[in-house]
Amino acid sequence: MKDQAIGAAALFDNPVSFDNLIFDTDSYKLSHFSQYPEGTKYVSSYVEPRRAWGDIDQVMFFGLQIELAKLANQAVTQSMLEEATPFLKAHGFDLFIEGWQYIIDVCDGRLPILIEALPEGTLAPVSVPQLRIENTDPNCYWLVSYLETRLLRAIWYGSTVASLSHYVVGSIRERMILTDGSDAGAEFKLHDFGARGATSYEAAGIGGAAHLVNSFGTDTIAGLVYARNYYGADMAGFSIPASEHSTMTAAGEAGELDQMRRFLAANPSGLIACVSDSYDMMRAVNDYWGDALRDDVLARDGVLIVRPDSGDPVQIVPDVIEALMARFGYSTTAQGFRLLNDKVRVIQGDGVDKGSIVDIMDAMMARGQAIGNIAFGMGGGLLQKVNRDSFGYAMKASAIYYGEQWHDVFKDPKTANGSKTSKKGKQGAMCSDSGTFVARPAANIPLGADALAPVFRDGAILNLQRFGDIRARAWPDLPGFGA
Repeated sequence: MKDQAIGAAALFDNPVSFDNLIFDTDSYKLSHFSQYPEGTKYVSSYVEPRRAWGDIDQVMFFGLQIELAKLANQAVTQSMLEEATPFLKAHGFDLFIEGWQYIIDVCDGRLPILIEALPEGTLAPVSVPQLRIENTDPNCYWLVSYLETRLLRAIWYGSTVASLSHYVVGSIRERMILTDGSDAGAEFKLHDFGARGATSYEAAGIGGAAHLVNSFGTDTIAGLVYARNYYGADMAGFSIPASEHSTMTAAGEAGELDQMRRFLAANPSGLIACVSDSYDMMRAVNDYWGDALRDDVLARDGVLIVRPDSGDPVQIVPDVIEALMARFGYSTTAQGFRLLNDKVRVIQGDGVDKGSIVDIMDAMMARGQAIGNIAFGMGGGLLQKVNRDSFGYAMKASAIYYGEQWHDVFKDPKTANGSKTSKKGKQGAMCSDSGTFVARPAANIPLGADALAPVFRDGAILNLQRFGDIRARAWPDLPGFGA
């Protein structure tokens, strides 16, 4: 019965538990307990994004609370230790049994650590620490770096996706103001298409929620689940009925027009999106939507969103918009850019990443088209084409307490020419007089001004953050967005 419980998804006999906390580290860390100086009592480490990712030099902190929820719901048990000891022995390591037994017996299985962090949704320059961690029991100094693997993994991914999404949405907003005179509706202009391209359901959930800090548009249901379960969002995002190639080609090329007509009839109101490049994109625009179905489109109580899905989007998108303008008409904004009839818009979901979105918008503007004509669906470029090196995320020990005093700890490899130099001493962050966050040694920060605030101590979450507050923090100039 025990084996059935711990290995519910295992396919072979004698499984080990997937959620044994002791296993969630890198193998080499199993040997580190004996490597610290004699008499070590405390270790202080920090997490930071070390460098800009291309043009993105502001990083949004997001995702830690998801990991804290797991830590708060996990306690080290005797059965975990008994399971891990022979398993890791076979792997080549003698587990630090005394250390783990101490946590079980004295700490009631709860991890004796203090985590202090920026409020989630905070946007700060690269090289500003986002998290500080220290052990609270002098017998568990080794635990801080043991947790690096899971903490760094929890932080870099959610924060990288949130930062990428924020940058792209910001780029769209800037150009909408230039061409439309307003950025109203920008929160629906970047749609998450990334669920199928993510490495796992968990990745889709974390990354999907990270994107939703900046946008209401998503097809990644996992992101909605994570936003509700970990951040209290009743409903963090929205989507619309949309076709795919399997439905548009179900009746063959000769039946494509009928499929489009059926799609309109099944959705007499509201926003709908229809992929239109199954055979001939411009025929679909000119002959189907713009001729045979034109009156139906104009009579609908809603908006038809036409979706190209192949070709060079920098060329295809403006061409499709021009063709739709010729068939449905357009108005001219006060800024001198053309905006499609309100019944028709375009969404581009193929070949979309942070660079191509800007290229597409710039091509549209060069041809006098307002950005209000377009929305973007971002898939692998949003949730998958990121990694820890995008912002150079790292967790480093910066201070160790032994001999009754704190000692600075840092590295400065000559072969890295300064690119991997770590910070010395306990680290913190504070808001400068100019309103931007800066890195500071904790000892040099005035009392009460350290932006790294306690969020977790000895197995308990100290400050539950809600999704609306995170959105409001991420977009302080959009007072209604966080509601």
